[in-house]
Amino acid sequence: MSYTFYWYPKCGTCVKAKKWLEEHDKDYKEVHIVENPPSAAELKDLIEKSGLPIKKFFNTSGRKYKELGLKDKLPEASEQEMIDLLASDGMLIKRPILTDGKKVTVGFKSDQYEQTWT
Repeated sequence: MSYTFYWYPKCGTCVKAKKWLEEHDKDYKEVHIVENPPSAAELKDLIEKSGLPIKKFFNTSGRKYKELGLKDKLPEASEQEMIDLLASDGMLIKRPILTDGKKVTVGFKSDQYEQTWT
């Protein structure tokens, strides 16, 4: 099975996730989340398949999130506005995102990867 791995190479959590994938012999395609952020349609699909609330897809500790004052703006935003915002800048997206086309995980915790991907 092949996976799509959305990541940012300078992100320590992404590097740990990539190491986990390699240690578990997972076949994956890397997508640089800043250079090639998922489109609004791709994000909508990822969000639906993840079963997570859309706010879990925001990188709330990122500089861009804070600069844009999103903590105060998101509660008022529609789902489509949030998806469009995420699609506009890969730095706003929590990473890494891993999908096999059916399931999706956001962020990296080794126990979550074990449970979902083994």
